[in-house]
Amino acid sequence: MFIIIGLLFLALYALIVFYIGWSGWAWMKPAVSRRFRLFYIVALVFLACSLFLSRMVEGSAILSVIGSYWLALFSLLIMLLPLVHLTVWLTRLTRLPRHSIQKWSGIATLILLAGLLGYGSFNAYSPTVRSYDIHIDKVGPENGELHIVMASDMHFSYLSGKNHAERMVEEINALEPDIVLFPGDIVDDDIVPYKDKGIGDILSEIEAPLGVFASLGNHDRFKGETEELIGLIEESGVGVLYDETIQVGDWLTLVGRKDYSDTERAELSSLTEDIDRSRPVIMLEHQPVEFDIAKDQGIDLMVSGHTHHGQIAPGHLITDRLFENDWGHLQKGSLHSIVSSGYGFWGPPIRIGSRAEIVSIHVRFSNSESKRN
Repeated sequence: MFIIIGLLFLALYALIVFYIGWSGWAWMKPAVSRRFRLFYIVALVFLACSLFLSRMVEGSAILSVIGSYWLALFSLLIMLLPLVHLTVWLTRLTRLPRHSIQKWSGIATLILLAGLLGYGSFNAYSPTVRSYDIHIDKVGPENGELHIVMASDMHFSYLSGKNHAERMVEEINALEPDIVLFPGDIVDDDIVPYKDKGIGDILSEIEAPLGVFASLGNHDRFKGETEELIGLIEESGVGVLYDETIQVGDWLTLVGRKDYSDTERAELSSLTEDIDRSRPVIMLEHQPVEFDIAKDQGIDLMVSGHTHHGQIAPGHLITDRLFENDWGHLQKGSLHSIVSSGYGFWGPPIRIGSRAEIVSIHVRFSNSESKRN
């Protein structure tokens, strides 16, 4: 079944690539030599295969960058080209000259493409800070308040690298958090750029009195052992919770889950069996799933990522259907779910309809002075 689905996917992908290639050639053909056609075909085939090749050749920076930008072009063109072709077809009902229409439709497509790439790059590389205020009806620290800073889906790679990591750490420290949480997808299926770009050394500069903690996501997998990645992350002073529960101080319980796709993932009930549910319980869960189970097990706050809020519109319409909470804050009884659109990106280095973000969560407990007042 998986082979059949894979072959159907490849066939559909090939048809879309052909459609993009044909559209480009139809626009360029009057202005270029026929000898250019062979080069055009070879270049298009290489670009179409670049993403797959980058996944096959571990540690190939050039292929990874080319594949990512091709995926950005591919994603935008499959939205733009049908609209352009429909517009051109409708102009045939008018007396406008066809040659001019074809020429200017191609130019307009290139201008729109460049504009969307620029806008999408800004959204991907210029993170904003998203703030939430929540109340947990339990006794917290002495002052009754907790400031959590959360970042998910960094996808550290060749395009989301050293500069992006440094910007994140600077922003986190400027927010002066009590605790920092990373609920998964720290790397992007490849551990090599994480090591080569010194991401671990950068993360070690995060300052948070109660510590920095992470869980792993579906992209925190690579051609190696998970323990190697966990070891590298923990060298930075980040505690990785891999289906584990720990106490922070004498009042807070943290639960970190394996990813929902992991076949060896434990039942939440087994992780929370011995915890004190009268105290605040916060869970790192990469994918925003199983809210009812989390609520029944006494989880007060669940922080997640994974969805990217669709990353490129109209992807958000899909994630909204797939997840009960695909972005933002949702409360179900005593459970608070906060889902981030992510700090990094997967595949194309652009965001349209979403933006890279760091999440600031101000938690007030029942013993908070501001709550009583």
